[in-house]
Amino acid sequence: MDKAHDVQRVTFLGTTMLLRVDGKEYRIDLTKESGRLANATQEQRENFEVSPAGYGIHWPEIDEDLSIDGLIGAEHSCPLVKTTG
Repeated sequence: MDKAHDVQRVTFLGTTMLLRVDGKEYRIDLTKESGRLANATQEQRENFEVSPAGYGIHWPEIDEDLSIDGLIGAEHSCPLVKTTG
């Protein structure tokens, strides 16, 4: 399976998410991206799962999902689905 992104690090400093993706550093203001994360405890923020394909991050305790593309302003085209028939 091809990975959409290589998520190397996700850490938090106050209401800022420090994200390292595909070798680049990003600072994400949680107050602008996710009210749930901005209001979550540090423990809740640190309990996350990166999708195996690298397309998103899930926080199960607060039921939040964010796409990597949306966080870093990237776009990927959807692969064409082949049908038989």
